Amino acid sequence: MPAADRFGVAGEARAPCWIGIDLGTSGCRAVAIDAAGALLAAARASLPPSRSGADGGREQDPEDWWSATVAVLRDLTGRLLGHRCRALSVDATSATVLLATPDGHPLGSALMYDDRRAVAAAERVAALAPSASPARGASASLAKVLYLRERLAVDREVLVLHQADWVLGRLGARYGISDWNNALKLGFDQVAEAWPDWLDGLALAPVRLPDVVAPGTPIGVLDPRLVEPTGLAAGTALVAGTTDSTAAVIATGIATPGEAVTSLGSTLVVKVLSGTPVADPSSGVYSHRFGDLWLAGGASNSGGAVLRRFFDDDRIAQLSARMDPEGSTGLDYYPLPAPGERFPIADPTCAPRLTPRPADDLMFLQGLFEGIAAIEAAGYRRLAELGAPRPTRILTVGGGAGNSAWARIRARKLGVPVGQARQQEAAYGAARLALTASSGSSRPASVPGLS
Repeated sequence: MPAADRFGVAGEARAPCWIGIDLGTSGCRAVAIDAAGALLAAARASLPPSRSGADGGREQDPEDWWSATVAVLRDLTGRLLGHRCRALSVDATSATVLLATPDGHPLGSALMYDDRRAVAAAERVAALAPSASPARGASASLAKVLYLRERLAVDREVLVLHQADWVLGRLGARYGISDWNNALKLGFDQVAEAWPDWLDGLALAPVRLPDVVAPGTPIGVLDPRLVEPTGLAAGTALVAGTTDSTAAVIATGIATPGEAVTSLGSTLVVKVLSGTPVADPSSGVYSHRFGDLWLAGGASNSGGAVLRRFFDDDRIAQLSARMDPEGSTGLDYYPLPAPGERFPIADPTCAPRLTPRPADDLMFLQGLFEGIAAIEAAGYRRLAELGAPRPTRILTVGGGAGNSAWARIRARKLGVPVGQARQQEAAYGAARLALTASSGSSRPASVPGLS
């Protein structure tokens, strides 16, 4: 069947839809939504594991991202008979970066968000960057770019591309465009909406920094040669993307200062909408531009990874069903999987506190829940101390979001309503960005009918 006909009978009116693609570490997911935000279809493809080195290196081949993207789009569009994609956006892991020629050809593998080799480059950045800059640190995009420039002996003009930037370019957008959120750890000043002068001291040339636009900005249309391979409609608009964590927040629909999102995945991440940006590297705090607001937050090393050291999912569910969340164990845990904490304190020597362990597994699990909830509460207090609003309500995403006993413990510790987000996938947030572009809204979370 011709690609153009996969959306319905030739000549038949086809309902519009909007697609979001989420590129993670191990897979690629895509979803399609309609104008009311209803989920129409979803598809997933796996990615090969990152290549890891004893020196702290973590790399992936961008061509693997592309293969997964094409596969997931082909699968998704095959489920969308009767619909025509109007616009598409991409989110991906923050601070995953590569160098490429002006026509998008990668000079080598991409450095993943958790690559730790750019220590010397990070010291150069730290000598110039303001103390509150998210571009500081070996895991930030900027240090990785300096590391790649030296490793690849760059002697001609090359582009800095984040994971989402490169995929959107491959789909047909101009290479060399990024968005506020992906560019944050590259040094972009989101307040001034410009590259700061202190970057001049790094003498980045011949490396060229991207042009930066707001997430959700239309930046091109689908390359006509990709209609058949992807099943997308000719003329599909391409929309500037964002980072995966920001896309997950967009998916929840929060839109008012004081509304917050906690992610209970392998790690604990808290974010609250604020009218002004806040930042404090000493406690792991920074802010993402979020339309005309700011998304202030931080990520702890605590979270579900600690729970899974002791219990599998079935055991957690069994024990949680018997738990009395209104009571208190009196245990004073600081659950960490290993020494080191990022937020609400940044202390690489912070030791886990997981003793004494009671003989009763139910009491032990409840103590872990209470300890993680206490870290969450301390995180929101720290954000408030820095000038962000105190949460008025907290939506929860991630694997722990559906645990009602844990939610009640958290509500007691936090003193505000805690609920589970109806939509929480990053791919859904990327689809909302694409829909926002069609509506002309400046704020990703303010899509009519979705907030």
